[in-house]
Amino acid sequence: MKLLFSPASPYSAKVRMAAHHLGIALEEIKVDTNANPAELLDNNPLGKIPTLVTDDGKAIYDSRAIMQYLDQLSGGKLYPKKDEKRADALVLEALCDGICDSLLLIVYEKRFRPPEFQYQPWMDRQWEKAVRGLAHLEANMPKLGKKLHGGHFAMAGMMGYLMLRFAGQWENGHVELTAWPSRFAEKFEAYPLLRSQA
Repeated sequence: MKLLFSPASPYSAKVRMAAHHLGIALEEIKVDTNANPAELLDNNPLGKIPTLVTDDGKAIYDSRAIMQYLDQLSGGKLYPKKDEKRADALVLEALCDGICDSLLLIVYEKRFRPPEFQYQPWMDRQWEKAVRGLAHLEANMPKLGKKLHGGHFAMAGMMGYLMLRFAGQWENGHVELTAWPSRFAEKFEAYPLLRSQA
């Protein structure tokens, strides 16, 4: 299978970590979404990453759909079997992906708009969402039990993106969160290699 991805993408990092954890081999192909490469657009009309292309040519996107597909391929090893614990993992994944959504909007506003056209109140609004999400995680730190699940990988991708793009802007007051990546790396040794990176 092929994974069209970007090294800086937290959603790509989540999928790459999950596949590695499950022992599912992926041919990883770096793409520049701004260049609208044919291989990406032919498989995902939205032109977004990550996009998974199965061995029979079927395209699967977005990251949460890919995670569910990986769970199916693994025989249900990526998410808890019990309904309540599975729901907790899915909500954690949604929260971490949502934080990343807000962070990416800030990055895109600064990257693609000239300074005189950047709308600070809108960026502040996105930052408020991210900060609320981080505060919720700090107060409700998910347990790293015997088995890692999709929510953990989403959180790892989010933390990698925070460290990559927002270093020095979020750590204050987040003692548990700042310690989490090291604790996660003890459970998943490949984390430093697969997290969001420039």
